[in-house]
Amino acid sequence: MSVVIEETKCVSCGVCVKVCPSDVLVMEDKKAPPVVKYPYECWHCGACVEECPVQGAIQLRIPLPQMLLYK
Repeated sequence: MSVVIEETKCVSCGVCVKVCPSDVLVMEDKKAPPVVKYPYECWHCGACVEECPVQGAIQLRIPLPQMLLYK
């Protein structure tokens, strides 16, 4: 899974759902953390991690072959 949401840290604000360019995250319930609905559609852009107001609530796991592209 590319996006991991820490349910204990997430405040369910929905910012990550709004900024995701490929609609990977979905808010099924307004009081619950977002759900990673389409993990294989993730572009690994990091927009959800950067825009999240809570530090460490979202982690981006980059597949090993793509790690060569990141510094």
